Amino acid sequence: MSKRWHPLTAEQLARAEERLRHPQPGSRIEAAQKFGVDLSLLISQLRLTPAERVRRALDASATAEMVRGAARRVAK
Repeated sequence: MSKRWHPLTAEQLARAEERLRHPQPGSRIEAAQKFGVDLSLLISQLRLTPAERVRRALDASATAEMVRGAARRVAK
């Protein structure tokens, strides 16, 4: 049985945004923020549907493969 992924509801998105914008002291989110993780990028990803996230990941992967191939050709 495969799991079906659905976009976040407006309530879920609002809760997630609140936690990311105002992390609780001592939380892992706060630690990530202090380490330098740009939490606004996570928020923008959460606003996308699962299908849009996959599409963007595939586009990034294809771009990385093109760059890798170009680097191999230059190295020869």
